[in-house]
Amino acid sequence: MPLRVYNVLHREKVDFVPIHEGKVNMYVCGPTVYDHSHLGHAKSYISFDVIVRYLRFSGYDVLYVQNLTDVGHLLESGEDRILKKARQASATPMQIVETYARSYFADMDALGVVRPDISPRASAHVPEQIEMIEVLIEKGHAYVAEDAVYFDVTSWREYGKLSNRRLEEQETGSRRLKGSGKRNPEDFALWILAPEEHILQWNSPWGRGYPGWHIECSAMSRKYLGETFDIHGGGIDNIFPHNECEIAQSEAANGVPFANYWLLVGTLTVDGQKMSKSLGNYTTIKDALARYRPEVIRTFIFQSHYTNPIDFSDEALQAAERGWERIVGAVRLTRDKLRDAPDQGENTFADVLSAHRAQFVAAMDDDFNAPMALAALQTLTGEVNKLLNSGEVINKPTLAAIEATYSELGGQVLGIVPQGDAHSIDMKLTDGLIRLLIDVRKQARAEKNFARADQVRDQLKALGVLLEDRADGTTYRLE
Repeated sequence: MPLRVYNVLHREKVDFVPIHEGKVNMYVCGPTVYDHSHLGHAKSYISFDVIVRYLRFSGYDVLYVQNLTDVGHLLESGEDRILKKARQASATPMQIVETYARSYFADMDALGVVRPDISPRASAHVPEQIEMIEVLIEKGHAYVAEDAVYFDVTSWREYGKLSNRRLEEQETGSRRLKGSGKRNPEDFALWILAPEEHILQWNSPWGRGYPGWHIECSAMSRKYLGETFDIHGGGIDNIFPHNECEIAQSEAANGVPFANYWLLVGTLTVDGQKMSKSLGNYTTIKDALARYRPEVIRTFIFQSHYTNPIDFSDEALQAAERGWERIVGAVRLTRDKLRDAPDQGENTFADVLSAHRAQFVAAMDDDFNAPMALAALQTLTGEVNKLLNSGEVINKPTLAAIEATYSELGGQVLGIVPQGDAHSIDMKLTDGLIRLLIDVRKQARAEKNFARADQVRDQLKALGVLLEDRADGTTYRLE
């Protein structure tokens, strides 16, 4: 079955056919780095992380570009978000940018999000943005006004094709767009002329100023991926005006289609409202990671298809945690048994693994359906636990195949199963010390020193290590 994706541009699910066979060029709108990231950002970038992981798992050579916005993203008041934060913190704008760019990447690393191949910044690509604006003016799609250079939306008949907004409806709607030099209410700024005291400004043919928000993505995606590329990703909440403006200015300047497939992520909500800093209903990624393992947060995100919203609550995270623990418990027990399993024999579980792997792949081929893929992994876990608890002697080839399947599907693709051969020194040391204490407790019980055995169990529990006595020995899980 071919990979099929829901292309928002045409509102239909279609076969995915890249421009160049075996290669995928992908651009995703990144964050504006003016504060610590929250779980809404985690929802977006974990979703695209799994898309990139699965494309690479499927054999594609993926060039993944995700920008950082560090200038030009204005509030409704017309003030730059980063300048406002700099003023509040009594810092320079680039101090703010560096601080929160590092914070963002630290959060993504902690969540197991694979870094983009290229992370270009808007402020480092001002010449490319100026060049594109010059082309738009020359072609009659932009004009110079007293306060800015604007894109003339009436010059591009397809404006609104992504969001399905008709221009006449936009002009008579309630949205108020500021700009004293506009010809049309929906014209948007490509270059904003700055007053002398404005901190961030560059020279341009139209005077000193700074680029608008939308032009950066068009200029940077063209530089690194070409005039037409395969996948453009972003949040559904930015479909208008940001994504719509990207398409209009890119296709007007380049004369060719912009992105062939548009994949947009649904929002993270709290009690039905979008999580956002402006509403004050947000939880930072750092705060969430202080309470939940990164794999649990990823598992929670996978409860909903990437295109749909998902509502955040501690109850939802705790449910995801229980589901994750069930999977990782089976993985840990499999790895435990591998240590002492007999080498002889064939993989007796091959048909079961093959069937569940096929279900997993079919789910991911259906527009990256992580919830269904996760369900396939959960069903597999039921079969694995049945085998591990059967009392049968299981040989090493069978256990190795089970472990490899979890590492491939749950680790490589979903990023929720820690890799057995990729543990840090600290993790190996922790595992070794816990097993040493399990052996101490086992010896105490053999000597009928049950008080000592209970003391070891209780002290481990106080540290968040829960022991589980089974017919075939004692295993543990981290609370």
